[in-house]
Amino acid sequence: YQRYLKDSGLRDATIEGYLSYLRRFLVFAGEPSPSLSKADEYRESLLTRNLSRQTVNNACIAIKNYYKMSGEEFSFKFLSSNKTIPFFFDQDDVLKIFAAATQNIKHMAMLKVLFYCSLRASEICRLEDKDIDFKSMVIKIRNGKGGKDGIVYLTDDCIRTLRRYLEVRPPLEIDSKKPLFYTDYENFWDRRDVYRMFIHYKKRAGIVKPGGLHVFSRHSPATMLIKNGCDLRIVKDIMRHNDIATTLRYA
Repeated sequence: YQRYLKDSGLRDATIEGYLSYLRRFLVFAGEPSPSLSKADEYRESLLTRNLSRQTVNNACIAIKNYYKMSGEEFSFKFLSSNKTIPFFFDQDDVLKIFAAATQNIKHMAMLKVLFYCSLRASEICRLEDKDIDFKSMVIKIRNGKGGKDGIVYLTDDCIRTLRRYLEVRPPLEIDSKKPLFYTDYENFWDRRDVYRMFIHYKKRAGIVKPGGLHVFSRHSPATMLIKNGCDLRIVKDIMRHNDIATTLRYA
């Protein structure tokens, strides 16, 4: 299935997500070749768990590809996406999360880059030393969502934290690349580990409202910018949205 998705031209991050969805479905089915009715049954179980519409849709697309690989067709009703943001972290929440990470300069730097630059987990995992330009106060994003490159801007606070981090971080080369952030085992970060790292500090900060890393690094900065009067077109550029309709969700 992984090879089939690769041959279909999907990106590695998408393939990784579809594999995770498929594993859960096969565990639910209890066999490697479940019937189409079993797929319908699984979709119903997802709906009863009050998962997000996007999660249900993505799981069904992963399952649809699995059947398509074998020449079968799994049809399902595609759920329209919510056009609003149900929750976000406010300024006090963000400051508490930063404060919870003060004893680990690497994690503090990662959290600030994620928030101030509105990065996705996969994007921070791919950052290299060469991507930072302190003089111009920007970071270059390579192969972001949709395979696109981009430029994001650094704040003074973020730069100060990054400089402190780089003063104590030994440089490291992995597969001819020099990662900006690497794990304690000298490997590239995996986005799932970045998720877990964020949840650790969210809990330590005593934040009980719902929301994970994507809410912290994407939904919250955009909502705060608009709440404080930032022009929608500027927010669109900061978030690197293709369509301003996507940015309007945060209003």
